[in-house]
Amino acid sequence: MEIKQKKFSNHHTYTFESEYVNFAYKDKSGSGDFDFNYADFPEKSSITIEQNEWLRNVGILWCLLGCYRIGSAVYSGSSLSGTGLWLVLGVICLIWFALTKVKYSVFKTERGNVFVIQDKNHENIVSELNKRKKDQLLAWYGEVNPENDKENEIEKFRWLEQQNVMTNDEAEKKIAEVEFAHKDPDLKPQELN
Repeated sequence: MEIKQKKFSNHHTYTFESEYVNFAYKDKSGSGDFDFNYADFPEKSSITIEQNEWLRNVGILWCLLGCYRIGSAVYSGSSLSGTGLWLVLGVICLIWFALTKVKYSVFKTERGNVFVIQDKNHENIVSELNKRKKDQLLAWYGEVNPENDKENEIEKFRWLEQQNVMTNDEAEKKIAEVEFAHKDPDLKPQELN
């Protein structure tokens, strides 16, 4: 499965393999790609906004210049013809600045930062990564391993609950299985009560 995102010069491709995802990116500053396991996808993200500060600054400057020219013309009683050009150009720059903003959710993994453009595919990508993360963690850690230390097994299921991989009820059932698997076999049935 593959999902692509494109906004202006930013191109992102998420290729979902059975055990990992490949995140490929290309923008005006360069390109690259890396793989990471679904289990490494973090719960929390930050937000980054990419915008052209130059357009904003020039737009504000030209708006101020346009307002000054219009104000000077009105104050001196001169003709207003052509005095609003700088104001119009400034407004156009500010509109362009607003429309060319790119907003990302940034997920930090050990392999690198995953930038998900906030567009119509944003929720699909994040939910697919979370779904596959849950499936992978359950496949790796979801069963009781009677060979492991009892406390480590209990902590494992508490951790899976904290990662929203298991509900509290599911974790408690697994913990009960751990405790049952680590019961002292020398105890007689009446001593268990």
